[in-house]
Amino acid sequence: MSAHDSATMLRPIAVGGTAQAALGVFAFSFSFPATAWALEGFGPWTVTGLRGTFAGLLAGICLLAAGARVPPRSAWPGLAAVAVGCAVGFPLLSTLALRLSSTAHSAVVIGLLPLATAAVGALRVGALRVGGLRAGARPPRAFWLAALAGAAVVLAFTVQQSGGAGLTTADLYLFGALLVCAFGYAEGGRLARDLPGWQVIGWGVVAALPVNALTGALALTAEPVHGNWHGLTGLAYLAAVSQFGGFVVWYRGMAAIGVPRASQLQLAQPLLTLCWAVLLLAETLPATAVPTALAVVACIVATQRAGKGTGKGRGQSGGGGASSQ
Repeated sequence: MSAHDSATMLRPIAVGGTAQAALGVFAFSFSFPATAWALEGFGPWTVTGLRGTFAGLLAGICLLAAGARVPPRSAWPGLAAVAVGCAVGFPLLSTLALRLSSTAHSAVVIGLLPLATAAVGALRVGALRVGGLRAGARPPRAFWLAALAGAAVVLAFTVQQSGGAGLTTADLYLFGALLVCAFGYAEGGRLARDLPGWQVIGWGVVAALPVNALTGALALTAEPVHGNWHGLTGLAYLAAVSQFGGFVVWYRGMAAIGVPRASQLQLAQPLLTLCWAVLLLAETLPATAVPTALAVVACIVATQRAGKGTGKGRGQSGGGGASSQ
């Protein structure tokens, strides 16, 4: 059976790009509560190292079972960005932040991720156009104004939460996590136009496996371990879903509908995470948490409308390359 025939058979049962990206958002909305649970049983460096190690082993088994070929050299820089941003940087920085801050506070700050991802994706589009490849139009000024407004809202929230003292150490960790994850998301979405989305994150976490394995091994000797149910459940979710499974559908969704548009679906993520913080962790929400999250959502909606029809980043293959292989 030819690859074309296989793609034709799979097309009727393929899930739409929007639905796949939304499923990824839903999966990621549990990541911070799962991290809070994991920290009940393990130290932050242990959580980071073990989640990355288990995810890398799981991805490696899947890649071997599927007979996946090593990506071409042209894809390696993008995969390095996925490895650094999504498999090492964001897990470590967000875990360190959650050791010092509540899940609710962190969820509001990370609500900026769609704006950061769309901005990085838009800048990447501009770079491709300069290089002679038409990947889409640069977003208009209204897009950037809405993005800056969202950033200002979150900055005001963090300063208010610190009692006017400015950014805390946890906030700095969170903003660092935002930056590296945005690059990983955008590069992963770009690569998923040519590679199956699950292979993009698969090769990313495999590339990060040596670093995470070494981190986990060293951390286990330096940090206390309490093998409780919450800790083990949280760690398992982070490794299987947050670090691998969620990215499979997320990258496929971005490949189908474009990086800026897919990233805006994340407007629901901070609100969902706030719900889980109350229901799963019994946290008390700050009075300004929900209004701030809603304000960020409004800014994200504004960027989506301003960028409609521009910067979607869909090449000729669109999502076909990701869904048909």
